[in-house]
Amino acid sequence: MKSLNLKSLLLVFGFICILFTLGACSSDGDAESSGNGSAEDESGEPVDGGTLNIGLSSNPNTLDPVRYTGVYESQIMRSIGDTLIVYNKDFSDFEPSIATEWETSEDLKSYTFKLRDDVYFQPGEYQDGRQMTADDVKYSLERSANESVMNRLTGVESVEVNDEFEITIHLTEPNAALLAMLTDKGNIIVPEEEVEGWGEQFGSHLVGTGPFQLKDWQTDQKVDLERHDNYWGEKPHIDSVVYTIISDPNMMTNALRSGDIDIATDIKGQSREVIEQDPELELLSEPGLSITYLDLNNQKGPTADPKVREAIYKATNVEELVSGANQYGGASVSYAPIPQESWGYTEDLEQYKPEYSPEEAKEILSETEYADGFSTEIYVGEARVPTATIFQNQMKENLNIDVEIKVVEWGTLSDTVSKNNAPMSIGGWSWYPDPYFFLNQLFHSDQIGSLGNGRGYSNEEVDKLLDQALTESVDQEERAALYQEAIKIIMGDYSRIEIDNQDSTAAISPKVKGFEISADMSINVVSPNGANVWLEE
Repeated sequence: MKSLNLKSLLLVFGFICILFTLGACSSDGDAESSGNGSAEDESGEPVDGGTLNIGLSSNPNTLDPVRYTGVYESQIMRSIGDTLIVYNKDFSDFEPSIATEWETSEDLKSYTFKLRDDVYFQPGEYQDGRQMTADDVKYSLERSANESVMNRLTGVESVEVNDEFEITIHLTEPNAALLAMLTDKGNIIVPEEEVEGWGEQFGSHLVGTGPFQLKDWQTDQKVDLERHDNYWGEKPHIDSVVYTIISDPNMMTNALRSGDIDIATDIKGQSREVIEQDPELELLSEPGLSITYLDLNNQKGPTADPKVREAIYKATNVEELVSGANQYGGASVSYAPIPQESWGYTEDLEQYKPEYSPEEAKEILSETEYADGFSTEIYVGEARVPTATIFQNQMKENLNIDVEIKVVEWGTLSDTVSKNNAPMSIGGWSWYPDPYFFLNQLFHSDQIGSLGNGRGYSNEEVDKLLDQALTESVDQEERAALYQEAIKIIMGDYSRIEIDNQDSTAAISPKVKGFEISADMSINVVSPNGANVWLEE
């Protein structure tokens, strides 16, 4: 079957969006401007009680801190478990959580943390809600260091228990990103009894020290949490939280409008327009620490040839991908493998983005054994289909490459990509402002076999620069310079196509108060840095 040309394709998309709009929009209401990232209670004091319903765009695969791979899982995990420290609201510094204070040794290879003495686990199958101690921190962090599928705590040699409420983390070498790593939900503190008791099933029975505890999980449908009454922090205003799985963006919007959910996440495309035109809803959207990219397999198939990857990149009109898939805003063109909100970003990096040139791309491909094109597959989640479809059309028109779109659910996608079994895939990465989380995790060769570097990228010079930035200095400017030099090399290797920087988005009903979006895409119901959502009836 012949591919649609881009103009026809966008007309089809536009027509479909209009149909969805007619079916979803009410007859009243002019467009309203989006909010400032928070909803404030105009009536006075917070109200206790009620169930907060949150829509998630993908089904969580596991809630085990050492096995989770997606933001969908971390949204739930952050309400169940606590880390030693957390970022403050603007991600400029760290604040206490389970740890009350910390200090670093002169050689930067040891970090000592004093712990709270009033932290209790939620009751589970194998313990009754006992007190958390330093032994639990040692167990949890060493488990992460040794077993995390995403290597969320690298460089930890051991964790020493100094007394009941103090530990020291010993590193194999200095690690400038350790504190940021410790804020990751892969490093929440869990009780050994529950982990060992449940075994492989612990990911379906997560127990932590957070404000809410896991009550019920209906796969592909919803996850129910209830308030942990022995929580050490500020008492949650909400009695319970229900995360409902709604993969279709139009159904997500309709669920918010009908009152079935109170917070809708991952708002993109036509949904943004529909929500902005509804006077009863508020769209929250701000530049986020999030990127979208198209991975090219660096080890298998045609794209193992760097020349093929270069041709594909130069035959990709990234501007069309971004504008076509984000006609209603919420994204900007990406020029580098780190988001523009990262402190490692500089406009100087934009010169390394390949220029769109189909003619040059054809010449480059003609120098390979694939001069006449080839057939391949691209793996995506449902939300990435518009981007994949435009890319499919560009490849057929510019290089005679037939791209079959394989739409799969999150668990299958992450597993396929991690095992280097996806010829191409479209992914997203949201994390913290430290470039480590975007560069080491996605480009260092020691990450091959993980979701971040499932495409199998390897460059010894890049590895060296990334290691230097992590171990030789804690000075932010010095580290930024090393990361920028690594990016120059990375972009020249054409290991993937940088697509866009995504906004952090959510939409809320009028009764949701005290809620703020976060640059790292996290949905915080209650957190040590001040969040505590309530519902106003």
